[in-house]
Amino acid sequence: MDSHLLTGLIGLAVLVALIAIRVPIAHAMMIVGAGGVALLSGPGILLSQLKTLVYSQFSIYDLSVLPMFVLMGNIASRSGLSKDLFRAANAWLGWMRGGVAMAAIAACAGFGAVCGSSLATASTMGQVALPELRRYKYSPALATGTLAAGGVLGILIPPSVVLVVYAIVVEASIVQMFIAAFVPGFIAVAMFIITIAIYVRIAPSAGPRGDRVAREEFISATIGVAPVAGIFGAVIGGIYFGLFNPTPAAAVGVFLVALVAVFRRAIDFAGAKEALLDTARTSGMIYLILLGAQLLNIFMARGGVPQAAAALMVDSGLPPMAILWILLFALIVLGCLMDSLSMILLAIPFFWPVIAELDFGMSPNDLKIWFGILALIVVELGLITPPVGMNVFVIHSLAKDVPMGQTFLGVAPFFASEMLRVVLIVYFPVLSLWLPKVLGG
Repeated sequence: MDSHLLTGLIGLAVLVALIAIRVPIAHAMMIVGAGGVALLSGPGILLSQLKTLVYSQFSIYDLSVLPMFVLMGNIASRSGLSKDLFRAANAWLGWMRGGVAMAAIAACAGFGAVCGSSLATASTMGQVALPELRRYKYSPALATGTLAAGGVLGILIPPSVVLVVYAIVVEASIVQMFIAAFVPGFIAVAMFIITIAIYVRIAPSAGPRGDRVAREEFISATIGVAPVAGIFGAVIGGIYFGLFNPTPAAAVGVFLVALVAVFRRAIDFAGAKEALLDTARTSGMIYLILLGAQLLNIFMARGGVPQAAAALMVDSGLPPMAILWILLFALIVLGCLMDSLSMILLAIPFFWPVIAELDFGMSPNDLKIWFGILALIVVELGLITPPVGMNVFVIHSLAKDVPMGQTFLGVAPFFASEMLRVVLIVYFPVLSLWLPKVLGG
C-alpha cells in the first residue's frame, strides 16, 4: 500500500478516535488535517497554506447566506410565529383523530420554512405543541415522537443551512437545491400525516380527537398565518422566480421576520441582542467546522483516500444502485454519531467522488441535486436514530417525565416513513429533479 494512502487511513482512524472521546468535531478535523499535511508535505507547506486558507475559505460569497439564515431562524424563534402556525394547523386538523399531532407536523413544516434548522424547529414547536398534546391526553410515545420527527422537516424544507453547505461542498447551485427540495419536503409532510392517521387507527387511544373550533376562530387562525406565508413567499418565491439570489433573499427574510417581531412587541433590545449573539456563536461554530473540513480534505486529497475509495467502489463490480445504498446506509450510521452539518462536511468529500464516477444515466448537475436530496434525507434520519438522535434529546429536555425509550418507540413509525421516502426518491429521481427543470433553476 502506498505510504501516503496509509497515512491518510491512519488519519481517518485518529479522527474517529478523537470524535469518540468527545473532542469537538471542528477541532478533531483541524488536528488531523493540519497534522496530516505537515507529515506528508512538511510544516513549511502547512504554514504557507494556513496563510491564505482562512481568507480563501471564508470569503466565498455563497457562505454569506449562512449567518443571515441563522439570524432569520433566531428571530423567528422569538417572534411568536410558531404559535400562530400551530393555532392555524390545529384549527384545520385538530378535530380529527390524531389531528393535534398532525397539526404539530404541519406547524413544524411551516416553521422550518422560516427557520431552516431542525433542532430549532424541534425545540420551538415542542414548547408550543407539547402542552396541547398533553391536554388532549395523547400517548407520551406519540406526542414526543411526533415532535422529534417533525423537527427534521427543518433540515430539508428551504431555506436550509445544511442544504446550503452541501451545495457549496459539491459546487452545486443553491437555488436549484432549494427548488429540488420542495417536492420531497411536501412528500415528507404528507407521509408523516398519513403515518399518524395509521398510528391512531391501530391504537385509537393514543391520539384522541380534538375540539372543532368556532367559525370565527377558524377564520382568525387562518388569517394569523399570513405573516409566515408572506415571509416564505418573499424569500423562497423571490429565489424561485429569479428576483434575487439566496444572500439578498436571506437579508429580506431577516428584515421581514424582524419587522413582524417588532410589530408584535415580541422582541426587545435584550432579545435582539441575544438573537445576534446566538447567531454569532452558531455562525462561528459553522465556519470553524468548515475550516476544519477544508484542512482535512487537503490532507485526504494528498493521501489519495477519496480517490482510492472511488476506485475501490467502481472496481468492486457492484451495480451503481448497490453502491448508492451502501453509502446511504453509511450516512445513516454516521448520523447516529454526529450532528448533520459535521456529517455533511466530513462524509460528502469522500462519497461524492464515488457517486460522480458511477453511471446513473443522468447529467452531473442532476446527479448532484439527486444525491444531495437523498443525503439530506438520511441526515434527517440520524436526528431521530439511537443512540444520539439529537432531536429526541431536545424533546426529552422538554418532557423529562417521558422515558427516552418511549420517544424512540414513538419515532419508529416516522423512521419507517422516511425510509419509504428514500426508496421513492432513489427509484424515482424525477421527484427531486422535476421542479428544477420546470422552473429552469
